[in-house]
Amino acid sequence: MTRLGSLSAFGAFGVFWGAWAVLLPAIKEQTGASVTELGVALLFVAAAALPAMFATGLLLDRLGPRVLPISAVLFGLAVLLPGLADSVWQLVFALVVVGAASGALDVSINFGATSIEACGGAPIMQKAHASFSGGFLVGSVFAAISRETGVDPVVILLATSLVPFLSAWLNREALGLSPPAEKRAPRISLSRPLLVLGLLCGIAFVVESGIEQWSALFLESELDASPVFAGLGPAFFAAAMVTGRVLGHGLGIRFGDRRLLAGGAFVSACGLALAATSTAVPVALIGFFLGGGGISVAAPVLLGAAGRGSSERERGSAVASVTTVSYLGFLAGPPLIGVVSGALDLRAGVALLAGIAALTSIAASSLGSDALPLRRLQHPPRGVVS
Repeated sequence: MTRLGSLSAFGAFGVFWGAWAVLLPAIKEQTGASVTELGVALLFVAAAALPAMFATGLLLDRLGPRVLPISAVLFGLAVLLPGLADSVWQLVFALVVVGAASGALDVSINFGATSIEACGGAPIMQKAHASFSGGFLVGSVFAAISRETGVDPVVILLATSLVPFLSAWLNREALGLSPPAEKRAPRISLSRPLLVLGLLCGIAFVVESGIEQWSALFLESELDASPVFAGLGPAFFAAAMVTGRVLGHGLGIRFGDRRLLAGGAFVSACGLALAATSTAVPVALIGFFLGGGGISVAAPVLLGAAGRGSSERERGSAVASVTTVSYLGFLAGPPLIGVVSGALDLRAGVALLAGIAALTSIAASSLGSDALPLRRLQHPPRGVVS
């Protein structure tokens, strides 16, 4: 696999999810779904993604990188379906297909990036996840402008589907690669080291998804921000994710992944504490930016550790295991903050995110030798451009 192909796959993945976040109100209106029905329908994305992640890990162990371009093509086809739905049940079916394709591509792209690192290439995980965040930002802006000019959701989704197809073409050389030399009976590993990495990544995802889903409502309800300024919350978050992951690439090489993970989570905790206690919109935006930027390095560090710490024949299942366990945190984050905020207020919800980020920092600092080894201080091999 090439670095360009890997980065393009992450970017393509992000483009759809950025556009999808903006298209949700239009999809809700198109299908006639209530808020509750839409929420239930969205759960089917996760319900289909989780088993697909496990299955894809097994396929990667048997077939190797050849799974990536195939997953990209299937994802490009799947993302068209929600735009064609005109009822809740049709939307549920569409989201089951999207969820399965999304889970497969998610594991495949992380497998590809960790394979590049494990084979002696320069570190790529931070840049790869920055590409996802950059794609998310581009997709959301594209969809927002398109909706403002009256473009139908299906046309917007058709445009975003072209990006995964392009990525599949850029990764076409993977189809000719040989599968792993060592053969073994397929299995999914839930060893203690992988479980530790998955749980830690899941905790970080609670923070990430919490900021993404609740920052706009916090600005509007707690600080009386206008809808335009409230919308800057998710925008600042996306920009912070790109910035954090681009900077994290160099910082991880210089200081090591363990310090990067612990330090980033600490910065996130401080930023979210600032947002929770803020009385002005600009201060809260700075807090959310720090919160997103600090926690942004967690997924690349932990997923990279899972892949680099596994043999070639087990890398697919290792990445799938950590990705699947961590994905539960992404699901739990928004409802958890919603329950706390409903019982108290949104300031308490954001303060809880700050506490969870602080817990992530402490846990990262205390990772023992029984966890998969994180990358120590290292520099790209001579002659390799990072």
